[in-house]
Amino acid sequence: MVRYLNTFILVILGVVFQTIIFPSYLAEPFRPGILLIFVVYLGFRADMRVGVCCSFLLGLLQDALSGIYFGLNGFSFLLIYLIFHEAAARLYTGSRTLMVLGAFLATVASAFAHLLLLLIFSASEGVYASILGAILPQGIMNAVVSGLLFKVIPLAAGEDNP
Repeated sequence: MVRYLNTFILVILGVVFQTIIFPSYLAEPFRPGILLIFVVYLGFRADMRVGVCCSFLLGLLQDALSGIYFGLNGFSFLLIYLIFHEAAARLYTGSRTLMVLGAFLATVASAFAHLLLLLIFSASEGVYASILGAILPQGIMNAVVSGLLFKVIPLAAGEDNP
């Protein structure tokens, strides 16, 4: 029970940082996506039942707080979770280097999922340029922040840190 409470508190802190603290100090493409980093962690470490529900709910939470199309991050976070969960069976997921690379790749995959979904379901024209221009800076920021977070998340979840 304490493990779930610690993880819940860590997610709440991530939401506070992502929605209140980072926007005050960092420009738009340089804000890390803390919730996306949590989804990468879930993809590598959580079982299917918990991971699917949590990643979709984290995506919906991201949508509700960001004010963009509702369900866009929910679907892309779910897709990223499923890809990383399938890759986790074939990789050594205790490596922090893999987690950092996974956070960068998840950022790129999320941006392309957003582009694909907006191309299919949206009529707006200007959003594509803003997404394409932000992929690299946001991916680098997510990779840097994930290096720090992947040191803290296993401790909060009650795991042994490799």
